[in-house]
Amino acid sequence: MIDFSGKVLLLTGANGAIGRAVARLFHGHGAACVLTDLDGGGIAGFARELDPGGDRALALRQDAAQAGDADAVVQATVARFGRIDALVTAAGLYRDRLVSEMSEEEWRQSIAINLDGVFHVCRAAIPHLAEGSAIVNIASMAGHRGSYAHAHYAAAKGGVLTLSRSLALELAPRTRVNAVSPGLIEGPMVQPLIAKKPELITNTPMKRLGTAEEVAGVVAFLCSDLARFVTGETTHVNGGLHIAS
Repeated sequence: MIDFSGKVLLLTGANGAIGRAVARLFHGHGAACVLTDLDGGGIAGFARELDPGGDRALALRQDAAQAGDADAVVQATVARFGRIDALVTAAGLYRDRLVSEMSEEEWRQSIAINLDGVFHVCRAAIPHLAEGSAIVNIASMAGHRGSYAHAHYAAAKGGVLTLSRSLALELAPRTRVNAVSPGLIEGPMVQPLIAKKPELITNTPMKRLGTAEEVAGVVAFLCSDLARFVTGETTHVNGGLHIAS
């Protein structure tokens, strides 16, 4: 039902848990994958693991906060594969800090990575998006509800949601733009939160954490022809926690 053969994916934050799951799924369905991350060595190693021959995977270091890096990875993608069929923005920074204790530098760093980074790469990619292409921006449940000790992150993700809807209006009908808002997903980022608030699992109707693969499946659907009439939408992946609490 999903076939990305001949398609080109540009994926930021590709060395994170969700990013790796997205890359594996798209590559498994035939896509050429340009994988970027701040951890250049880590993403290069993952790309070799994913595609040992290197025919359908290109790893690039990218600081999401830097507009010049966004321009560079887009140009490298086009130089190697000719166009962009799917852009998925998964780069992010999630750190604990109360607003009363937050420095201006911490605020700006979170906004720069979690919101500005989406703007930078989307803007750079627009001239190279193929007919029928798709953008999926990874937001967060925090962008809808707020988040204790993560106001900078929540504010940025709220911005990602409205940026995505605005892009959907601007880029239609050539390109569809949607967002995915994960909730509590297995991985190192969520473990400290669960340790402090184990009731979050109890309050989740599905009674468990989600997996990166489950988020990746929704991303793949939104980038596929199965979702060719879906744009400007946000899909929650949180086991029902958003509606239950």
